[in-house]
Amino acid sequence: MTERTNEQWLNDLGGTPEEQRAALDDLRVRLQRSIYYYLSQERSDLRDRAVHELTQMAEDLAQDATLRVIDNLQNFRGESRFTTWANKIAVRLAISDLRRARYKDFSLDDLTADGEMLPFQRVLSGANPDSSPEIAAERNDVMQKISAAFEDALTERQHQALVAVALRGVAMDIVAEQMGTNRNALYKLLHDARRKLRTHLEAQGLTMDYVMGLFQK
Repeated sequence: MTERTNEQWLNDLGGTPEEQRAALDDLRVRLQRSIYYYLSQERSDLRDRAVHELTQMAEDLAQDATLRVIDNLQNFRGESRFTTWANKIAVRLAISDLRRARYKDFSLDDLTADGEMLPFQRVLSGANPDSSPEIAAERNDVMQKISAAFEDALTERQHQALVAVALRGVAMDIVAEQMGTNRNALYKLLHDARRKLRTHLEAQGLTMDYVMGLFQK
């Protein structure tokens, strides 16, 4: 691979067909190496993958990353090395692609299925098992009130958004896409949902301090 200054990268990528071809090949190889390092060294969830699988993933992602870099050349300000800037774009693309793959079968419809146990109950399962019967009964009562609040205080869209993002940890862009909205609108929806839920619970005497203290006993 040819070593280039920032200016040379920009000139070659916008130069003659021969110069551009050579620069694109060099860029793709560099991005592939960077992505492979990220996949193999920084992603614990991929450590059981075979080398050839990670290599193929890196090759595929490098192709897309090269195109992404070219599309964003006008945004390069020269504040760092060109390759450093390009590698950051490549890794962000890899993160986004892996996140989408993780939630490829995710559906908002799953969040309103009958009989689904709310993720809040994970708190209950981690509570002190040696607590008194009175404390256990109080916790169960609080969990029922929280579950009811999700159904009574929130609209269906607020319920889906809050469970998906805040409790399930689904990425904002995935939820926004499935809900047919954008990130800014989703932020507003989540803010309103949290406010309504808190107000509804506080009206029943359930402050967050009380709830957290109850499950730490």
